[in-house]
Amino acid sequence: MSVVDLARFMDDLASESGQAILPFFRAAFGIDDKGHGGTFDPVTEADRAAEVILRGLIRRSFPTHGILGEEFGSENLDAECVWVLDPIDGTRAFMAGLPTWGTLIGLARNGVPVRGLMHQPYLGERFSGDGATARLRSARGERILRTRRGTDLRHALLATTDPRLFGDGSEREGFAALESAVRLSRYGTDCYAYCMLAAGQIDLVVEAGLKPYDIVALIPIIEGAGGVVTTWDGGSAAGGGRIVAAADEALHAEALRLLNP
Repeated sequence: MSVVDLARFMDDLASESGQAILPFFRAAFGIDDKGHGGTFDPVTEADRAAEVILRGLIRRSFPTHGILGEEFGSENLDAECVWVLDPIDGTRAFMAGLPTWGTLIGLARNGVPVRGLMHQPYLGERFSGDGATARLRSARGERILRTRRGTDLRHALLATTDPRLFGDGSEREGFAALESAVRLSRYGTDCYAYCMLAAGQIDLVVEAGLKPYDIVALIPIIEGAGGVVTTWDGGSAAGGGRIVAAADEALHAEALRLLNP
């Protein structure tokens, strides 16, 4: 399949899953708790319906490819190409009627994220990237995405989904040190923060405890826009864990210095 055909296929995945999700948004729907040990980890009817559609389309078009999804596990992960799916990243925001959630569709080749798409169907926005370029398509048109480069730490805007993501001890202390060094921090942003970083609105995103399906689709978007995304120790972000995304290399280095005192 050509690059153009692959991009079209990912658009089809976004369109079909979006149609499955939107009837549930700001409506009544069933919610289950996947959490263990008292941690609330919600999953909705919309999550499951969308992932069923995504998996079905991928299996029909690419039967030899692997799939890793949040709701229905993994299959054929030793394949050269593996699709990494989160039907609704930001389920808590979805439950609250807030439009900071999105559908994450990522493609990894030999373990390296090579294409990613974040679809926010309620807002009609599609953020996509291939590691070299990134773009936003919406009802207002299409534009190339570039990060806001050259911002120093004291003027930076930092985002994280929830400061309670960070464990006690050095992890929490590292985030607190970084947060105290920036101009402004914002919470509750989920996958939308990473796309706003790619769009030049946010300078840093820092999180912990992520799974591959939370980040794989976002890596080609951030890198395609000129940003940097790694783990806190500077390694590949593809496996999830503690993640830091920055608008440029200098800001990324400064963030790592404070996160790892």
